Amino acid sequence: MLIYEKPIKKLKMENLVKFVQDEFVTKKEFPHFQAGDTITVYYEIREGEKTRTQFFRGVVIQRRGSGSSETFTIRKMSGTIGVERIFPVNLPAIQKIEVNKQGKVRRARIFYFRGLTGKKAKIKERRR
Repeated sequence: MLIYEKPIKKLKMENLVKFVQDEFVTKKEFPHFQAGDTITVYYEIREGEKTRTQFFRGVVIQRRGSGSSETFTIRKMSGTIGVERIFPVNLPAIQKIEVNKQGKVRRARIFYFRGLTGKKAKIKERRR
């Protein structure tokens, strides 16, 4: 019986990458949120010498990844057009995240939300 094992070099490299991410990447403290929650992300925009704060408010469609490479996708309606934006969790430009509503959904990734309009696009609110 032959048992396949990972090569030693690859295993050490994975440990090294994880160690560097844990030790040297600064982690910001944000409130807990998940798919279905309505959040507001305040982030800084640099235009030449000037900086200004802009916000993006919408429903979290998914959280993806882990550690310093984690991202989350937010969807909002701008008029009749749906706009999605992907934010890395460790983006230095993010100033703060506010959880406006906690939604009750049965999936971790609610891509079906893209096809819904009107009353069907309403997410039930979770009681606290």
